[in-house]
Amino acid sequence: MSEIIIPLISLIALEVILGIDNIIFISILADKLPEEQRGKLRFWGIGLALVMRLALLAAISWILKLDKTLFTIQDIDISGKGIILILGGLFLLYKSTKEIYHKTELHSNSPNVPREQSFRKLLSEVILLDLVFSVDSIITAVGMVQELWVMYTAVIVTVIIMLVAAKPISEFIRQHPSFKILALCFLMMIGVALLAEGLRFEIPKGYIYFSMAFAFLVDIIQMKTVKQKQA
Repeated sequence: MSEIIIPLISLIALEVILGIDNIIFISILADKLPEEQRGKLRFWGIGLALVMRLALLAAISWILKLDKTLFTIQDIDISGKGIILILGGLFLLYKSTKEIYHKTELHSNSPNVPREQSFRKLLSEVILLDLVFSVDSIITAVGMVQELWVMYTAVIVTVIIMLVAAKPISEFIRQHPSFKILALCFLMMIGVALLAEGLRFEIPKGYIYFSMAFAFLVDIIQMKTVKQKQA
């Protein structure tokens, strides 16, 4: 029994960690919508992530082919997965850099309130990142376990956890501007990591998540210190 439970719990834990990237991205985009549409974007964004991951599991033989080399550039083997990760990394870098610029430079120089963006446009951006994170997630799952039902179970449980956690995380990020900038920096790091992985230079995710956890802790301490001084 333990031969099944331990890999299942380990895979769920890993999938949840990888899913945090997705939640943060959706939360930041949802903030651009009216209040009544934010929950809808979170639901559809995470729901479509589930559909994509289940569909990719159903096409597991095709997914495994994505890891095979398509061509070589300067002794770097480029695969189908690599192309997807490179494009996803570039998109994340573009979006996070643009959002940081908007939150700092434009926000401080312009008194105008940013206009709300269309639901369909934001959902299309979420779907694009869902695809990137889903491919990465499924290939990671294949490398950890062999039983297909364990992968299905881990994916479903992970998405349920993401649905439950999405609103609290989204509200927390929205209410604390400093954490929003931190979250955007986090997405930039993930973008760099995706680019590196696409080019066959893998940065251990533990380093990235530890760095962000440390920065998050420092921000929490700073926020409590400021509140105590104000009190």
